Amino acid sequence: MTHSEFDPKHFVSNLTTRPGVYRMYGKGQLLYVGKAKNLKNRVSSYFRATGLTTKTMALVSRIDDIEIAVTKSETEALLLEQTLIKQHRPPYNILLRDDKSYPYILLSDHHHPALLFRRGTKSDSGKLYGPFPSGSAVRESLSTMQKVFKVRQCEDGTYSNRSRPCLQYQIKRCSGPCVGLISDDQYADDVRHARMFLEGKSQQLTGNISEKMKSAALAMSLSEQQNCVIK
Repeated sequence: MTHSEFDPKHFVSNLTTRPGVYRMYGKGQLLYVGKAKNLKNRVSSYFRATGLTTKTMALVSRIDDIEIAVTKSETEALLLEQTLIKQHRPPYNILLRDDKSYPYILLSDHHHPALLFRRGTKSDSGKLYGPFPSGSAVRESLSTMQKVFKVRQCEDGTYSNRSRPCLQYQIKRCSGPCVGLISDDQYADDVRHARMFLEGKSQQLTGNISEKMKSAALAMSLSEQQNCVIK
């Protein structure tokens, strides 16, 4: 498909509103990979008349094809997006690594590790993941990970001074390791899943989580059966 044949308006009009990943191509080269909660809304935003950054306008000017992969959830879309970026390193996703202001995610080296926003490669002890395309991309990833894995995102100083669970625990975005509301083994399991996510091990992670959900469902079913027998 040549650039002149690509009709953004027609393409967007036929898009689904489901979550998924979009891949933008120019002259056969993969230029950019993105994920969306609503594919139709997200992809259409690239072709609006105003409000685009210089980088985005440069990307859009090169697009002559877009491929779509629909996913079951926004989380699955994010996992697929990260995997594709790591595999293909599209030019509009990857920034130069020698820019010290690039954002990273730090998985801290702590008894109860935290996921933290950091800039540059010199940081606290722990493992850095990145660089990410932008600070907003890191914050979006961290927000999603809070919902899915519930690994703490508070600084160690805040963590060590807690005597009761904070708001993040109340809204189910942290499991409360600071006040012992989760066992060390359970928390370590959540950290392991978060690490797999950051390393792009999407298939393995999805398999692990599916098995965990099946085990939990089976345990709940057995418990309900026992309650029925008792009654």
